[in-house]
Amino acid sequence: MNDIIQTITVYAIPVIFAITLHEAAHGYVAKHFGDATAFVQGRVTLNPLKHIDPIGTIVIPIVLAILTAGKFVFGYAKPVPVSFGNLRNPRRHMIWVALAGPVANLIQALLWSIFGVVIVLLAVQEPFFYAVVNAGVLVNLVMFALNLFPVPPLDGGRVLAGILPMRLAVPYSRIEPYGFFIVLALVATGLLNAWMLPIMGAMQALFAAMIRPFL
Repeated sequence: MNDIIQTITVYAIPVIFAITLHEAAHGYVAKHFGDATAFVQGRVTLNPLKHIDPIGTIVIPIVLAILTAGKFVFGYAKPVPVSFGNLRNPRRHMIWVALAGPVANLIQALLWSIFGVVIVLLAVQEPFFYAVVNAGVLVNLVMFALNLFPVPPLDGGRVLAGILPMRLAVPYSRIEPYGFFIVLALVATGLLNAWMLPIMGAMQALFAAMIRPFL
């Protein structure tokens, strides 16, 4: 139980930042391209309470952490509402709205890496800070890679729907009601790792190359 409490303590701040900025980025870019739905509903905000889903963000991750002794945690935030028909160019702008969330996570992963360099240069001895940095990088790279998977309602699914010809995009979008269960099945069987791990590894290698001169 102590290990679970420690894990929750380490991951709390990175997870809150990761989901908040991810969802706010969707809403901000949607507003930029003409859809103010999220803005009107107060979702273009850095207030995490506006993006937390009580079940998906709190209950499910905690229950999974307890049942699996912290080895497997999965959850989700409250999706930002986007009326794609309000976008000035719905198909093209839908791609940018969808990419905004994962890009926000990628930027956060880089910032956490830079913060890690700072505490190394400052010779910080407290292990907690290093654990939080590692959690911040990991959480955001997981969200980046996972959300790029091309199955709606994940962001990658919306990107692919915006790229495909209309005759293919329409039937492809119809799998959205089943997308969550598809992703869960891929996670449970470990097949999603074949997608996520190479992407995460490539980003970690890029970050390492960027920060190496400062260490």
